[in-house]
Amino acid sequence: MSPAAATRLVARSLVKRFGPVTALDGVDVDIEGGHALAVLGPNGAGKSTLLRILAGLAQATSGELTVTRAGAAAPGRGRRAARAGVGFAGHATLLYPELSARENLIFHGRLHGIADPQGRADALLADEGLATVADRRAGTFSRGMSQRLSISRALVHDPGVVLLDEPFSGLDRRAGDRLSLRLRALRDEGRLVVLVSHDLARASEIADRAIVLLAGRVAHTASAGELGRDALEDAYARALDASLPPVPGDAGGTTAGPSA
Repeated sequence: MSPAAATRLVARSLVKRFGPVTALDGVDVDIEGGHALAVLGPNGAGKSTLLRILAGLAQATSGELTVTRAGAAAPGRGRRAARAGVGFAGHATLLYPELSARENLIFHGRLHGIADPQGRADALLADEGLATVADRRAGTFSRGMSQRLSISRALVHDPGVVLLDEPFSGLDRRAGDRLSLRLRALRDEGRLVVLVSHDLARASEIADRAIVLLAGRVAHTASAGELGRDALEDAYARALDASLPPVPGDAGGTTAGPSA
């Protein structure tokens, strides 16, 4: 078993409040290396908030987060443990536009205390098909190339957990296909992948389980049998449907159809 495959992330009863607003309301997550979880839901459902807490970038109001890694003497709890074993790629690439692709990865490698940051940078650039543009400034990259470099940055410290927030946003089909293959490869090599996405078709290509968040709560959990594209879209629509109030005047309690 690879070290990554021995990673486990467990979140229990996560609550996050922003003043009077409850963004997360008792969310549970339990996933191991070699699996990919898709976090689905409409805007404002709490998806990005959940991902930031799992990444150790935000503090839950209450609840518990535990990250267990191979070789660790005991499970690590809280934000520090999450950050140590997690690679995060969010809406912002966290790249320095004036630095080259290689320089960006070397810099982040040094931040993480990598023994050979240049060697690690070159290996990641080769993995992402960016070796030929390693010395180009990151600010000149296309959206697809920037996304690939951002994922390399997230992997520079060889994390067991990889968290991605809307990674397909702004990508054309070819770039999206390449990213799907890359994320499936990360899962198949034993990493634990958590993916926030509005793109149900892409999510169904990568994930082997999914949750639907609505108003900060888990409204539906999809198992492997529901993760074909049509089945996942149907499960998602049913979860949204069930969350809507009854149509006024409908004695039978029929719910309104899903919003556009």
